[in-house]
Amino acid sequence: MRMYDIIAKKRDGKELDDNEIKFFINEYVAGTIPDYQMSALMMAIYFNGMSGKETASMTQYMAMSGDQVDLTYFGALSADKHSTGGVGDKTTLIVAPIAAACGLKVAKMSGRGLGHTGGTADKLEGIPGYKTDLSADEFFNIVNTVGVAVVTQSGNLTPADKKLYALRDVTATVENIPLITSSVMSKKLASGAKNIVLDVKYGSGAFMKTKEEAETLAQNMVSIGKLCSRNTAALITDMNTPLGKNIGNILEVKEAVDVLKGKVCGDLREISIALAGAMVSLVFGISEQEGKIKATSALDSGKAYIKMRDWIAAQGGDISYIDDTDKFAESDYCMQINAFAGGYITEMNCEKIGTAACVLGAGRATKDDKIDMTAGIILHAKTGDYVSFGEPLCTLYSNNKDSLKSAADMFKSAITIGAAPVKQPLIYKTVR
Repeated sequence: MRMYDIIAKKRDGKELDDNEIKFFINEYVAGTIPDYQMSALMMAIYFNGMSGKETASMTQYMAMSGDQVDLTYFGALSADKHSTGGVGDKTTLIVAPIAAACGLKVAKMSGRGLGHTGGTADKLEGIPGYKTDLSADEFFNIVNTVGVAVVTQSGNLTPADKKLYALRDVTATVENIPLITSSVMSKKLASGAKNIVLDVKYGSGAFMKTKEEAETLAQNMVSIGKLCSRNTAALITDMNTPLGKNIGNILEVKEAVDVLKGKVCGDLREISIALAGAMVSLVFGISEQEGKIKATSALDSGKAYIKMRDWIAAQGGDISYIDDTDKFAESDYCMQINAFAGGYITEMNCEKIGTAACVLGAGRATKDDKIDMTAGIILHAKTGDYVSFGEPLCTLYSNNKDSLKSAADMFKSAITIGAAPVKQPLIYKTVR
């Protein structure tokens, strides 16, 4: 079998068979196929697409290219949640303990942040003592006894995806639904969960900018999950406004804890219940509404908060910071941004706001950048809210005083104030 023939076949718009897909995935990981040939194939796929059968095959071989987590010990109770990324998205910190409090087993591997979106692993490392790197035995023991553990991804989990994504990133072949589908779902399959809930975001702060793009991606990922014998559902959710009020690692941990303590309502609570409810629905074979009722009960009863304490403690975290979030360190500098006009906030460009948080030190521009755990933004008003001239819009936090002005300018440019209120539904639809 020759890579040349596979490239030519896909260039001509023909469907690749299972053996051809297995060949190019395995040989590329082994290093026998050069980048220039794989780049040519990725571009051919970008223009000609892939069938559902091709996408499923590529997803499975990418998942099989490295380590795979075996969660069969937990049977049908194993569940995972994946977000396609957004600004202020700290839902894993809330959803995981809610799901565990409902009896699910959440063995989760989370990534780090890059660019304008944050990473769950980074946020958790803001808790003193929390270990994101556990041995396999430690990981399984915590899931078995507590019901939830969250660690960083294994170094050899889906190496095919790591190599392919790095190549696609520099060859303008990222924005392709089959390739995105295989990238996301290969990691989910390798992570081992029987039940998978996807939070597919659309809008200014998301990779998919429109509902239609997000729905196509959601349908593809759900279809692949089912073809690979996983119970899969996707919620299509709005990311034209940051989720919650806090953006930045420690700030987001504090807000997540407040939701679990019942101190915070609004969009963050709503979407967390919806995602946890969808997980419960898949695991127990009940309706989505029944799942939400169970999730709400776990949250409102305080069981989910207790579960979070047990989980954080099991992974070495100092739970005194969970009990009293005022113990967390704060930035040396802050700046309040006030409304430049009176009226309703009609638009918040999430990507700009997320980038402003990165400028403050809350995120990375490159993988080697060091994060300022205390940096970030607290929003005082969001899309749909009325603000008077001079009323606070947000407060910026950073340990780098020089970053405040440039972040402030970026934040102001992200806000539009108009005469009429605008309100988008948080959850567009569910795909099953």
